[in-house]
Amino acid sequence: MHPWIDQLHGDSAVFPPGTTALKLAVALAIGLLIGFERQWSHKDFGVRTFSLTALLGGLTAMMPQPVLIVGMAGVVMLTVLLNVRDILATKTVEGTTSAALLVTFVLGALSGEGHIFTATASAIVGAWLLSLKPQFRALAGDVRPEEIRSALLLGLFGFVIWPLLPNHYVDPWELLQPREAWVTVLVVASLGFVNYFLLRVYGTKGVGLTAVLGGLVNSTAAATELASTLPAAGLLSQTVVAVLLTSVAMFLRNLLLLAIFAREAVTYAILPLLAMTAVAGYFVARRHRPYDDERPIELKLSSPISLGKVMSFGGLFLLIQVLGTAAARWMGDSGVLVVSAVGGMVSSASTTAAAANLVEHGKTSALEAGMATVITSIVSTVMNLPILKRQQAAKPVYGEILLATVLQVAVGVAAMVAQGWLSLHWHRLR
Repeated sequence: MHPWIDQLHGDSAVFPPGTTALKLAVALAIGLLIGFERQWSHKDFGVRTFSLTALLGGLTAMMPQPVLIVGMAGVVMLTVLLNVRDILATKTVEGTTSAALLVTFVLGALSGEGHIFTATASAIVGAWLLSLKPQFRALAGDVRPEEIRSALLLGLFGFVIWPLLPNHYVDPWELLQPREAWVTVLVVASLGFVNYFLLRVYGTKGVGLTAVLGGLVNSTAAATELASTLPAAGLLSQTVVAVLLTSVAMFLRNLLLLAIFAREAVTYAILPLLAMTAVAGYFVARRHRPYDDERPIELKLSSPISLGKVMSFGGLFLLIQVLGTAAARWMGDSGVLVVSAVGGMVSSASTTAAAANLVEHGKTSALEAGMATVITSIVSTVMNLPILKRQQAAKPVYGEILLATVLQVAVGVAAMVAQGWLSLHWHRLR
């Protein structure tokens, strides 16, 4: 190769061609991703502007810091000019597009610095947030005061109360460790609030989705309201589908809680819960009508986060944990199963979390925690029956719900017994 070509294309210790090309390619991809979203949203600044801004960030990040500062200042001036023009022309401010342009420059700069994962992940999340404008607008326009209080309470519980709690056992029997117990309560409460948020956003997209999201928040309350709402809306046949799906959602939620706090116990709970889900799936397939998913059904469940609800849940969780620990000491592992059966009459979520917590502290085995989760889920499902029986509008389909529940319980118990026997037999062989 000619010497002058070597000088033009030769390797550079400061800008290695391969690495530099990768950084700029990622920066360009980030600009294209966010720019296409802005273009689809019919904004004046679109693909080309965002792509060039990301490239500017990537290039200036590879140069001395004053150049990066000048580049950032230029992007700020561009956003100012954009907003001045819009104020003069339409009396509006393009706040979101301006912020997105600044973020794009920063992400391009991160890519230029070599922080590929951070830049890429942030760009994907940013584009996703920009695309959710209709959902956020609909949600913000219908936010209730109790939901704002719920979000603030979660912050209070997590960042104010938690650090003040003792981080040691507060009783001579080592039954209660407040800070650790509060973490469990906070995680369960946060999951409940996220599920409630999803219900508010997507809970009118048809019977099936409404039932599942409602079951994730509160399966008993959701089943009760659906058994009243659906017949009144001319969807009596779909009551069976909705009630069973709320139970399936409860199974999934309890399994998730078990996975969070005692992952090793999931192995012993998943088979019985899947077996019960399969029974529910059979009855759902018999009754489900796809066109009913086009009819909006709204569940009016209250927010699961309030001072009273969290305190009652926390108190119940602590009670089950203390009783479970004491029962495990005095009655062996079977004591945990007895406590879980009683706890399922009130709250399967708190019972599952308590059983998982016992595994974490070595006070019961993963097998017993998995069985406890199955038992509390079965009891919670059965507890729906007397409540549903009082729903006059759902009486024509109550027999089918009863049959499905009995079969679920039978299959779940059989799978749980088989799971326990196989586990014990396997350990003996080893």
